[in-house]
Amino acid sequence: MLDVTFQLALELVEYCERLESDKKYVIARQLLKSGTSIGANAREAQGAESRADFVHKLKIAYKEAEETRYWIEICQTSNSYANPKSELIKLLESSIKLLGKIISSTKHSRF
Repeated sequence: MLDVTFQLALELVEYCERLESDKKYVIARQLLKSGTSIGANAREAQGAESRADFVHKLKIAYKEAEETRYWIEICQTSNSYANPKSELIKLLESSIKLLGKIISSTKHSRF
């Protein structure tokens, strides 16, 4: 999971730089904040103090991933925004699925 979210952040940095070169500053900033927060929160979860804390931090990462998906969908739908690379979309979707599965399995495990 950490590798996927890190690769996603790298792809998002590149895409946001492209948006900024096109003077799309507002969306670029929003996307950069939410997108890089996914991996930061997932990494922070690794040092969680309890299972509940671990799940809480991953839920934050999941929410940031959903926000990132929203900004990406705006870029994909708007005629005035450059479309993101397919690799970025794949990494985002993988991150969302992984986070959802880890949250679900951790909440329902007996450890």
